[in-house]
Amino acid sequence: MTTPGTTPDPDAGPGSAPAATPGPDDSATRAEADRIRAAFAREASGVTPSPVPLAAVRRAGRSFRRRRAAAFSALSVLGAATVAAAVVAGVAYTGPSSSAPAPVAAPPATVIPRVPSPTSSPKPTSTPPRTPTQVRVVASGERVDAGKGWKVWLTAAGKHWVGPDGFENSRSVTDGNVDTAVPGVTHQSEGSPAGAFHSGLYYGTRAVGGVELTGSGGERTVATLLELPGRPGWGVWYAHTGPTSGDLAVAMYDRAGKLLSSLPG
Repeated sequence: MTTPGTTPDPDAGPGSAPAATPGPDDSATRAEADRIRAAFAREASGVTPSPVPLAAVRRAGRSFRRRRAAAFSALSVLGAATVAAAVVAGVAYTGPSSSAPAPVAAPPATVIPRVPSPTSSPKPTSTPPRTPTQVRVVASGERVDAGKGWKVWLTAAGKHWVGPDGFENSRSVTDGNVDTAVPGVTHQSEGSPAGAFHSGLYYGTRAVGGVELTGSGGERTVATLLELPGRPGWGVWYAHTGPTSGDLAVAMYDRAGKLLSSLPG
């Protein structure tokens, strides 16, 4: 059985379906499609493409490459810092050790130079007066004001003196206790909290240059010299000092400064 408008397929067998015959709607559809394609082709032929922005493309590529290089550099620095931290941590932590830690050398002790302590200067010995002492010649029995209430006078018998208390004393040069042929010196002293008065004989020389007292601290006191007329070879000396314990040394020099005699303190 055949449908009107179709041609039977001579190859079709008894069980085959008859071939479709295009209708008027299919031809119209194909014609419309061809028309549209032709219109698009005409429009496309009239379009001029714009130039490619090569400069902008190059700038964008360079910027991209810089960002990528910076990112790689940052990653490299971070990796190096991580490795360094790991190395420091490994060095700091050495783990338990059976051996004792190495001893740390102590810093050298500061050397302080020893300064010798000052020592007291030795007591002057046989230091002559700077200049010879002028000898004062007095008459026999002439009382000489020795200062601070003391008076001194000479006679052929020897030395005489009196203090503020009015009590007189004497020292003989004729009683045999003094050898006026040999240089020598004597010493008598009387003191108070205010000071001391010292006096004595010097003898055995006609060229006396001075009599000097030396204290324990090295202080020197030059005595005043008295003689009778005619240079008898002996005379009297006197001097004032501050309060002392009696440890004064007495020395007699000639006019050239040579030590003639002395008494220790």
